[in-house]
Amino acid sequence: MSEEKSLNASLGTEKIIWNLADIYSGLDDPSLAADMSWCAEEAEKVHTEYYGQVASLDAERLLNLLLRLEKIDSTLTRLGTFSFLNFTTQLENAEAGGLDQKIHELAAGCGTETIFFQLEWNNIEEREAEKLLQNPLLSDYQHYLSSMRRYLPHQLTEKEEQLLLEKEVVGRNSWNTLFDKIFGTLKFGSGKRTEEEVLTDLYHENRDRRKKAADELTAGLKEQSHILTHIFNTLAADKMITDRLRKYKSWVSSMNLDNQLHDQTIEILIEAVTSRYDIVHRYYRVKRNILDLEELQDYDRYAPLPSLPGQKISWSSCRETVISSFSLFSEDLGEIAKKFFDKNWIHAPINHGKRGGAFAHPCVPEVHPYVLVNYTGTLRDISTVAHELGHGIHQVLAAERGFYNSDTPLPLAETASVFAELLVFNAQLDLLSDKDEKRAFICQKLESIFATVFRQTAMNRFEHLMHTSRRRDGELSTETFNSHWIDTQQPMFGNSVNLREDYAIWWSYIPHFLSTPGYVYSYAFGELLVLALYGLYQQEGQPFVKKYIELLSAGGSATPYQLLKPFGINLDSPAFWQTGLTVIEDMLQRVEE
Repeated sequence: MSEEKSLNASLGTEKIIWNLADIYSGLDDPSLAADMSWCAEEAEKVHTEYYGQVASLDAERLLNLLLRLEKIDSTLTRLGTFSFLNFTTQLENAEAGGLDQKIHELAAGCGTETIFFQLEWNNIEEREAEKLLQNPLLSDYQHYLSSMRRYLPHQLTEKEEQLLLEKEVVGRNSWNTLFDKIFGTLKFGSGKRTEEEVLTDLYHENRDRRKKAADELTAGLKEQSHILTHIFNTLAADKMITDRLRKYKSWVSSMNLDNQLHDQTIEILIEAVTSRYDIVHRYYRVKRNILDLEELQDYDRYAPLPSLPGQKISWSSCRETVISSFSLFSEDLGEIAKKFFDKNWIHAPINHGKRGGAFAHPCVPEVHPYVLVNYTGTLRDISTVAHELGHGIHQVLAAERGFYNSDTPLPLAETASVFAELLVFNAQLDLLSDKDEKRAFICQKLESIFATVFRQTAMNRFEHLMHTSRRRDGELSTETFNSHWIDTQQPMFGNSVNLREDYAIWWSYIPHFLSTPGYVYSYAFGELLVLALYGLYQQEGQPFVKKYIELLSAGGSATPYQLLKPFGINLDSPAFWQTGLTVIEDMLQRVEE
């Protein structure tokens, strides 16, 4: 039995496989081909019937058009969800990869037929658009339509927009698929281990084993560095060209616009976090003393403390911990979480050819989301399961808003997942009575928070250097990427951790830089927001629970600023972000004492 299968068997995850039949029964499902044909035909019909007519539509006809467009986009999403999930657990399967590419091409083709709507709607005179937005018939689509108009300054001509859509399938999407295929099949070290297995060993109690894992990861990344560097350069250049064509003033402006956040809000967040790197420095000096090491190396960052329970945790125990923690907060949230476990909405085992990491993937309002994890039985994995189920529960609740309004801006999407992690952490902490075990458990949570707040912010600074230097200096060498990585990671650690020369290549396995440029600050946003929200929960009790569920149920039906008003939160206040950072420092002081 292989090491992967043996681990899966011992944890009880062999049969924790998602059931995609809730979307389509398989590649030979007649509905799959029928839906593909319908999307292409309906997109063409909509173009024929409405092209050039949007400015003259009354509210009733505009609503009819919106319903048809939403049905097209929803069906394409259903198709895309199936093809992606089917492919992501078998990255070497050519048939699965072929279907996923075919769906991307279909979506691009339909998009070229329907892009006229956004272009024509955005060009309607403000007064006329406002009159339509106030019509009760369009109340369910008011935010969707009004927020679409924020893209007007960055809108291109119809032909240009169509061309960009057509080329997308062999552009960013294709390069990201190549990246996934590399890591889905790449084997590390003499044991030919997966990325997930190697990364898991960075948390092992044995220092030699941690160092070996770090060295194997480095060697594997260096072996592929020529390809990975080319992928990063190509996608940075792709973004540079698109941003220039659309007249975005900075590399991150498009992400901020997508998130419905002001540039100033993110600048305030980044400044607040980087100003408190001293918290990280202090923690790792404490950890060095606890571990009795002369110097902490980069491969020691995640070393477990001696008193931390190190036994493997079965899938059934993980299930019980997560559901009970959610249920203590809200019976409704606990019931939704239970469905993910009981109805095969999760894919948990480690398998060859399966994508690493974890995610929650929404489908359409009529079909539930799906969760992927690579479960290895650690305490950290329980936190990951809680994190992704937080996303999943959010997606289930937001689905009630309909397809267009259920899409939540990324920073608020991270809020639900991080809040779920915190619920599980506090429930587990309450079960510990031994002082040393509690300290070790708090340390592990602090390290998780550091990864979410400080590390993601440092990665944002890496992205900033990467994109600005790519635009200024042209194609970047591997050595330049390495330099940018160390230059933005070292300030976070100060002199508390020695970052070896080998660590410089570790930027190259992080997919967020490629698939969603600018995304990583959403983690810091979500974590600090959650720490503030959790403080309100401790003060208010049940009244808070009701407001929180309403926040999740709102999905993307309003801006983050509007959605957070009931909580009295000002996202543009430096003091607000410092509130969350102070909570982190308070946790650190418990460890220091």
